[in-house]
Amino acid sequence: MSLRFDGTPSAIWDGLARHGRPIQYAHVPMPLALWDVWTPIASLPAAFEPPSAGFALDWRSIRAMCERGIAFVTITHAAGISSTGDAELDRRLPFDEPYRIPEATAAAIWRTRAAGGRIVAVGTTVVRALEHAAAYDGVVRAGDAVATTRIGPNSRLRVVDAILSGTHEPGSSHYELLLAFVSDATLQRASAALEARGYRTHEFGDSVFIMKPTYTNALFPPRARVLKDAQGLRIVPSVVAGSDYQTSSAP
Repeated sequence: MSLRFDGTPSAIWDGLARHGRPIQYAHVPMPLALWDVWTPIASLPAAFEPPSAGFALDWRSIRAMCERGIAFVTITHAAGISSTGDAELDRRLPFDEPYRIPEATAAAIWRTRAAGGRIVAVGTTVVRALEHAAAYDGVVRAGDAVATTRIGPNSRLRVVDAILSGTHEPGSSHYELLLAFVSDATLQRASAALEARGYRTHEFGDSVFIMKPTYTNALFPPRARVLKDAQGLRIVPSVVAGSDYQTSSAP
């Protein structure tokens, strides 16, 4: 099913901004305005829901990472909704999602993997886009495509080594994707610890950083020589891939 609008792009965006509003959440007591769901690094209004993992980043933290030799690149991904409120329909999530990978992003991922570095995805939608782009031969290529695959405990991640993510409920498609990184037992222990310590879940909640227990995604064997910074801390060449899309309002 496709949806078409009648009008110029500027008129369509103006109409959405004027008459629409973002998805509201029962756990948020105040009504959300459109700017409430834009992450600090947002750009194109292409998502139905905020890429909530991106709320953990701002340009100051990105600058600090870059000063440590960690590259930051972006993709544009029209992220769909995380839940419809209907259990039967939710079992079909996630729906197909268009994405765009810039040349600079694909090149940075190639260089990092060739150097034995790690790829860190900011959010589940970024994982889905990168893994879909590399499904043919493990190489992320630039261009436009539509992510159609569902990632879960039996999926083999060919690109992404770690993820910065919000916390997700068992049974959701986002939770299933996290099972591609660690076991269900590990996620359950993490969820119990988060709940016991009063961490917030859902959108606008706290974040978790999850790494695969084995590191096998480099295109070539990791270098034997370990790089160190001025303080003597160990550095592995890394790329953080984040989403540069923001939420568009819906009527």
